[in-house]
Amino acid sequence: MRIAATADLHFSAQSYSTIQDQFVKVRDEADLLLIAGDLTNYGQPPEMEMLLNALVRLRLPTVAVLGNHDYESGQESELQRMMAAAGIKVLDGTGYERDGVGFAGTKGFVGGFGRGVLTAFGEREVKAFVQAAIDEAVKLERAMSQLRTKKRIVVLHYSPIASTVMGEAPEIFPFLGTSRLAEVVDRHGADLVVHGLCPSFSEHFEFSGA
Repeated sequence: MRIAATADLHFSAQSYSTIQDQFVKVRDEADLLLIAGDLTNYGQPPEMEMLLNALVRLRLPTVAVLGNHDYESGQESELQRMMAAAGIKVLDGTGYERDGVGFAGTKGFVGGFGRGVLTAFGEREVKAFVQAAIDEAVKLERAMSQLRTKKRIVVLHYSPIASTVMGEAPEIFPFLGTSRLAEVVDRHGADLVVHGLCPSFSEHFEFSGA
């Protein structure tokens, strides 16, 4: 299986032509497209409608998670409904298997890495913040538990490890992901983890699928 992965499209009417041209190139080089969040710029249904128009023309199986931009307008449920109706497999604490490869995904959340992980202590607001990160880790746990394939790919928007946010300002590292997600991946095992959000980091991964 040849997999093309992208993230942070931040789709708008102004970017339609550029993104459509990129999709055309992908069509002949991949068997499946992964989108690791931030499909839209402001999480508005009209943005998603235009993007889906381009994706449908691609005629390529697509697996995606939402990102923080897709939550901006509070219409994430509608965006998920639109994506599912267009044939896109939306992962939100769910697993999906295709051609011997399992995909598990969720948006993820912030909270920091390693010894710097924020803990649920003190103000109620801090505890709610930490609980949101825990909830996303639980969703990933549920998704990975559903997979029965030998080959596994995890799709997130937020980073599960600090090394892939290098290049960003160190002050914002805690807001780019959390190692709570990595703990889940380590327990279950994965051949590849794809995430978005960090444009300053660039790395090429090659996956020998089925």
